[in-house]
Amino acid sequence: MWLLLILAGCVLFASLTYFKIFKGSPFSKDSVRQPKSLVLDQKARDKVLKHGEYSARGFATDRIPVNLDAIVIGSGIGGLTAAAVLSKAGKRVLVLEQHEQAGGCCHTFVDKGFEFDVGVHYLGQLHENGMLRVILDQISEGQLDFVPLEQHYDTIIIGEKEDTRLYHMYSGKTEFAEALRRQFPEETQAIDKFMKLMKHVAHKIHIYAMLKIVPQWMSMFLIQTGLVYWISSIFKLAITSHTDILNQLTQNKDLHTVFSYLFYGVAPKDCSFVINALQLHHYKRGAWYPRGGASEIAFNIIPVIQKAGGAVLVRAPVKRILVNKDGSACGVAVKKGQEEVNVYAPVVISNAGIFNTFEKFLPPEIQAKPEIQSRLSMVKSGMGSFLVFVGLDGTKEELGIKSTNFWMYKHNNLDEMMARYSSLSKEEVADNIPMMFITFPSAKDPTFNSRHPD
Repeated sequence: MWLLLILAGCVLFASLTYFKIFKGSPFSKDSVRQPKSLVLDQKARDKVLKHGEYSARGFATDRIPVNLDAIVIGSGIGGLTAAAVLSKAGKRVLVLEQHEQAGGCCHTFVDKGFEFDVGVHYLGQLHENGMLRVILDQISEGQLDFVPLEQHYDTIIIGEKEDTRLYHMYSGKTEFAEALRRQFPEETQAIDKFMKLMKHVAHKIHIYAMLKIVPQWMSMFLIQTGLVYWISSIFKLAITSHTDILNQLTQNKDLHTVFSYLFYGVAPKDCSFVINALQLHHYKRGAWYPRGGASEIAFNIIPVIQKAGGAVLVRAPVKRILVNKDGSACGVAVKKGQEEVNVYAPVVISNAGIFNTFEKFLPPEIQAKPEIQSRLSMVKSGMGSFLVFVGLDGTKEELGIKSTNFWMYKHNNLDEMMARYSSLSKEEVADNIPMMFITFPSAKDPTFNSRHPD
C-alpha cells in the first residue's frame, strides 16, 4: 500500500508540475507559418547569415542587449533550442559563439565552390505530428522545410574484400522490420523481440523524464531504494548495456552490428540499450534532410531569438563563468581582443559540453567542490571522428549518387574493434582505420544543383 501511495504521489506531483509549466505555454499559440521561399544565391545567403538584419553578428559591447534574462554559451542545436524556447516565453537571451558562424554542427561552409555540411546528415521523426517535427516547427516558427530521403536510407557494409556483406535499412512502420527479416531469415525471432523492446522503449521513455520533473530528493530516493524499477522496466533497460541485451537475443554478430551501427563514439558494451534502441527507432518512420542545407536550421532559429529582444553573437569566446558571493552563476567573461568583457544575466546555460563547462569555465574553487568532481568522475570522453570533405565534379545524376548513407566496418565485433583501435599508437592509427561513414549531402537536397550549378 505504501508503495502505491508513493507512486501516486509522484504521478500527482509530476502532473501538477507539468500543468504549472505548460499553462499559458507559448507553444499553445499558433505561431507556425508557411515557409518562405529559399534564397538560392549563395552570396546572398552568406550575406544574410553573416551581415543581414537577422544574422549572427560579431561580438561587440554595443550589440549586447540590455536587461538580459539568460546567457547561452555555444550556438549548437542545444544552445539555440534553449534560447529559442526561452525567447518564445518572452525572455531576452544572448547566445555567445566562439566560431565565426552560428549553428555548431548545423552550419555549412563553402570551399573551392563546394558547399559542405559538418554534422547534419539526416534526421528522423519528421513525419506529420512527429515529436521532432513539432519541436522544430515551434523554434523556427515553421520556417524549416525537410525533404524525405529514399526509403532505403542506410547501407551497412561489414568485412573486407571477398568477405564483404551488405545489409540495407528501409524506413516504414512495417518495412523497417520486414527488410531485416528478409536479410536475416534465420533470425526472425530475435528481430521480433528486438522490435518489441524498441517499441517499448519509445513508448515509455517519457516515464524516464519523470525523474527530472520531481524534486531531486524524490528522484534519489526512488533510485537508491530501487523503487524506480517497480515503476517501469524502462529504468532497468536504461542501466543494461546494449551488448548484454543483444547477447540475450542472438549470437549472430552481423545482426549485432546492424542493431548497433549508428556509431556515436561509445562501444555497445559501454552504452545503454535505451540509447541505441531510440536511435534505431528515430529513423523507423523515415529519414529527412533540410531543404537548402543544414545551415537553414540556425538561419531560421536566430530570428525567433531576436524577435524577443535577444541576440546571437559570433566570434565571442567565453573565458569563464562569473560567480557571485552566493556561489551562483551571474554572467560570463568574453574575450575581446586582449581584454575581457563581463556580461551579466541571472541565468547562464552552457552548451559547450560538460568538460569545458566544469573544467574550463568554472572558477577553481567551484571546480574543486566534491559535487563537481563527483559528476566529472562519472563520465569520460567518447571516441572522436576525423572528417574528410570531398568535392566531385558533376551532378548527382551524372555521377549516379543516391541519398543513401554508407556505414562501413572491418568486422562484426564492434566492442573488440573499438577496444583494439583505442590501444593503437598514433603511428599505427592511419593504417588501421576500423570504420567509415560516407554521406552525400548534395544528393539529399533538391535545391543543391540550383544553388551550386555543376
